[in-house]
Amino acid sequence: MRLHHVQVSCPPGGEDAARRFWAEGLGLTEVDKPVALRARGGAWFRAYDAAGAVGAEVHVGVEEPFTPARKAHPALVLDSVPELDAATDRLAGLGFEVDLAERHTFDGHERAHVRDAHGNRVELLAPA
Repeated sequence: MRLHHVQVSCPPGGEDAARRFWAEGLGLTEVDKPVALRARGGAWFRAYDAAGAVGAEVHVGVEEPFTPARKAHPALVLDSVPELDAATDRLAGLGFEVDLAERHTFDGHERAHVRDAHGNRVELLAPA
């Protein structure tokens, strides 16, 4: 068994803000949704490894009424601490909330918690 994707939610019309976080902030690539699902709104994003394989996939779905996931969250593993630092710096520069309070609380990793444009929690990890 392996994980195919995680889904987070956004309010109606929140797709552009999601693109700013997932694509511009974290560097994921937006991919086309299947034709049968496009009318629902939302956006899908993928991260690819050096060989071109999908390493992570995030689906942002429209939810009404919308409530951000304040505790539940996806956790993405970056390749290195410098990559983690670059991602958190880029996100902070774009105005996203970055929390480093638990930076050294997960054995074998350094981490940060960030909030997407809609207040959803996302964890970023890197091997220590």
